Amino acid sequence: MHADLDAPFVLTGVSGVTQIAQLTGPDGINDTPAAGVAGTDLGWMLAAGDRTLFVFGDTFGDRAPDAVGAQGGFWRSNVSAWTTDDDPSDGITFDGWAPADDLGLAEALVEGEHDANDGTGEVTKIPTGGFAVGEALYLSYMSVSFWGEPGAWEAAYAGLARSIDGGRSWEPLAAPRWAGTSNFVQVASALVSEDGADYVYLWGIPAGRFGDVQLMRVRASTAAVEDPSAYEYFAGADEEGGARWSPDEAAAETVLAGTIGELSVMWSSYLERWVMTYSDGGSAYIREGLSPWGPWGEPIQIAAPSDYPGLYAPYLHPRYVDDGGRRLYFTMSLWGPYNVFWFSLDLERAD
Repeated sequence: MHADLDAPFVLTGVSGVTQIAQLTGPDGINDTPAAGVAGTDLGWMLAAGDRTLFVFGDTFGDRAPDAVGAQGGFWRSNVSAWTTDDDPSDGITFDGWAPADDLGLAEALVEGEHDANDGTGEVTKIPTGGFAVGEALYLSYMSVSFWGEPGAWEAAYAGLARSIDGGRSWEPLAAPRWAGTSNFVQVASALVSEDGADYVYLWGIPAGRFGDVQLMRVRASTAAVEDPSAYEYFAGADEEGGARWSPDEAAAETVLAGTIGELSVMWSSYLERWVMTYSDGGSAYIREGLSPWGPWGEPIQIAAPSDYPGLYAPYLHPRYVDDGGRRLYFTMSLWGPYNVFWFSLDLERAD
C-alpha cells in the first residue's frame, strides 16, 4: 500500500449535521434505565456478525435528575448494548445488553477496581475501541489511574480483553499491554487487506485528548493479536509514499500531529479516502487521509461547543452509512446530560 502523494484531497466540507436521537438515559429512545444505565458515555461500535455492539464507558444506574457529568450510584466501568437495527436514519434501537445479569441489568465487560482518584491505584477501565478476528472479539481498554483537569488523565497501561461468545462474557488478556506513557493508550482500528494478507491497523493516541496520532498493525489472526512481538509500528514513509514498519514501538513516528482525543477511523467508499473523526476538548472534527499514515487533510469542524456544550467522542462505523456512503452516522457524547446521542452528516466532495 502506498500513499499517492500527487492525489488531491477531495473532502471540501460537511453539511446537514443533525442530532437524530438520544440513545441512552431517561430521555433516550431506548429504555436504558431499565438496564441500570441512566448515565453513560462513548458508545463506539463493534460489528459482531449480524449484531453491532455499542460499547460505553463509566456507567451509572442511579442519578439525580439534575446530575451533571460522570456521577451517581450503581457504577460500572463499562457496559455494552447490542442491536440488529440496520436502519440508522431514525436512531438505533437496542435489542439487549451483554453481559447482563438475570434481571436484565447491564454488567461490566471488564470491571475496574474503583480505587480512589489519587494516582495510586486503578480508578476505572475505559474501553477505547475494538475489532473482530474470526469468531473472536477484542476490546481495547485503558486502566485509568487518575482523572485530572478536563481532557487530561493518566493511565497505568492499555490492554486487550477477548470474547469468544459474541460479547456475552469477556476475559482480560495478560498480553499484549502498552505502558501508560505509550502513544497507544487509546486506539481506533480497521481491518486492512495488503499484499494478500489481512491486518488490523490501530491508530493510537496517549491518555487524554491532547496527543498526536501514531499507527501500528498486526496480522488479523488470534495468534498474532495475542502475541506482543507480532505488532509492527509505522516508522515513516519512503520516497514513494510506502510505509516502513518496525517491531520497536520506540521507532513509531507521528502520522498526525494535534490535540487528538477519542479518535475513530474508517475507509470511505464515497470519498475513496480514509476518514478520521476526533474531539479536541471542545469541538469535533473530521479529516481525510490518502493512506492509513496520511498525508491527512486539514481538520473540518463537524460540531462546535456553542451548539453542543461538553461534546466529545464522535465515533463512526462503516456499517452505518447511507446515500452511497455520502451520509455518515455517528455517536457523540455530551457531558452535561452525560449520555450518548446519534448524529448524521453529509460529506461534501470535490468534483
